[in-house]
Amino acid sequence: MAAQLPKSIAEASELLRKKELSAVELVEFNLSAIKDREGEVGAYLEVFDDVRAQAERAQAQIDSGTAPVLTGIPVALKDNILQKGRKATAGSKILEHFTAPYDATVTQKLKAAGAVFLGRTNLDEFAMGSSTEHSAFKLTKNPVDTSRVPGGSSGGSAAAVAMGGAFAALGSDTGGSIRQPASFCGIVGLKPTYGSVSRSGLIAMGSSLDVIGPLTKCVADAKTIFEVIRGKDPLDMTSHDGQGSGGGVRRIGVPRAFLGEGLDPTVRALFESSLAVLSKLGFEIVDIELPSIGFSLATYYIIMPAEISANLSRFDGVKYGLHVDGGTLLEDYIKTRAEGFGDEVRRRILLGTYVLSHGYYDSYYGKAQAARAHITDDFNKAFTSVDVIAMPATPSAAFKFGEKSDPLSMYLEDIFTVPANITGMPAMSVPMGDVPSESAQLPVGLQLIAPHNEEERLFSVGARFLGEA
Repeated sequence: MAAQLPKSIAEASELLRKKELSAVELVEFNLSAIKDREGEVGAYLEVFDDVRAQAERAQAQIDSGTAPVLTGIPVALKDNILQKGRKATAGSKILEHFTAPYDATVTQKLKAAGAVFLGRTNLDEFAMGSSTEHSAFKLTKNPVDTSRVPGGSSGGSAAAVAMGGAFAALGSDTGGSIRQPASFCGIVGLKPTYGSVSRSGLIAMGSSLDVIGPLTKCVADAKTIFEVIRGKDPLDMTSHDGQGSGGGVRRIGVPRAFLGEGLDPTVRALFESSLAVLSKLGFEIVDIELPSIGFSLATYYIIMPAEISANLSRFDGVKYGLHVDGGTLLEDYIKTRAEGFGDEVRRRILLGTYVLSHGYYDSYYGKAQAARAHITDDFNKAFTSVDVIAMPATPSAAFKFGEKSDPLSMYLEDIFTVPANITGMPAMSVPMGDVPSESAQLPVGLQLIAPHNEEERLFSVGARFLGEA
């Protein structure tokens, strides 16, 4: 058995094929970390009881000489991604006893690639939140400092990877839900181009915004996972096989005027140091203008609740999930949704229903869609002169539990991440260093954004920045 957990999927795969490490031994690294830290961190809603059996089957495939690169690699899935025959709760009481009848497309692809599934990770209910404080079942804590949040909504997936409880994990990103927890937990998080990864089998939040992506320890692993799960899917009409130009990256744009929006001074200093590192690596750093980017957060918080209102209307106590009896069918609906949904979910449903209501649709939703087009145009224009755009992933490091009890202060956490979802462009957070706090050195992320289907630019810059290439 290897003396320590391999540093990357490529390294683990090579050790498995050389028989210097078995698939069972590899999962034992993660299961040991889960045993040691899960009690204090709470990354998982469920650790599967057949992990070792899965690893044994993977080993048989490795021994046959026909194993793909992910065979035997232990991964975790956010609990809004369906796995046939497993629970799928989306962190909500309304789906507490729901069992998935089929696999999500990404689950199918990981299975075909031979991955070993460790368990279901915790999340903010229906992926609505930036701290994983809104799960109906438990709190997930930041492995770096357990008095602080891991970020959200993919906080369980990020915490699982950061504590060594998974080699990699999948999350979903609607407004930053992969990149923000990656930043807070000191790992890599990729939000791919909208539509590049099928959403079939993802419990929907905002259908025009949601993207499934990987959380990993290194950029190379994010690329490996992405290449497995990407591609057009007949079950998702928004999916595509988009390919980028594959060109090199020379110029990195920085929207400095936008970075005055609540950016913590310690994060700003670290960001400037990161730009200096990129400059030394040979990249040209260029100030750019994105005139409409300041409207991104307001635009997002109109479009996203509207889509939530539509998507969550299916949870009515009749079709599946929780059912609470009332005196009439209407009372069934009301009682089921009142008991099944948490405060944040109800808040967003109400807001979304309002902006879609007669008399307000054009004033709010219509204008938000027009603003979305302007923001996208600004990014497209910027990408005629630069190859990648850089900004911090988050305005601060991880905050303490309860510190953002005001919903508006919590929503402001998304200020740097939502533009990539509004535009559908790929973005990635990579660790750029630590900032001090009274209890620990806290990681923060450097966010890189590229044009549609140009994930390769993110991998290239990110790997060089972290010294992987």
